[in-house]
Amino acid sequence: MYSYNDVADWFLAKGKGTISPKKLQKLVYYAYAWTLTLLNDSVENLNIKLFDDAKFEAWVHGPVIRSLYSEYADFGFNPINVQKESPQFTEDVEDILNQVWDIYSSYTADELESMTHQELPWKNARKGLSPLDSSSNYISDEDMFKCYIQRVA
Repeated sequence: MYSYNDVADWFLAKGKGTISPKKLQKLVYYAYAWTLTLLNDSVENLNIKLFDDAKFEAWVHGPVIRSLYSEYADFGFNPINVQKESPQFTEDVEDILNQVWDIYSSYTADELESMTHQELPWKNARKGLSPLDSSSNYISDEDMFKCYIQRVA
């Protein structure tokens, strides 16, 4: 099992100073969601997770890990210009991370935010809230699995 910081460091090493905090949040979110979806067999048995040291909250600008936000908040909308070593992952996880990078890295942070806003996991976690209401509601693993498994089948 890895930490959310391992995953963030992997993307930061891959992006080499081109990733803003908001974009990092979305890449880590998609990596978590796709690992959950591709490495588990059913929504009733979600034992394989990319990390279990943080949960995603349904913030106004999309899924966010609060402690990851705090770590890079000073960069604002600017790229995070810190050098990170790329952590080692299993072959399966590395493959998923590379797929997430290949699919999502070309999008801007705002485009990724918009994408998450169209998807049920974030929408379900924000039920009953107006678009600008702050929220610390967690996005459920079950909702992630149900959403993304439909794209695999």
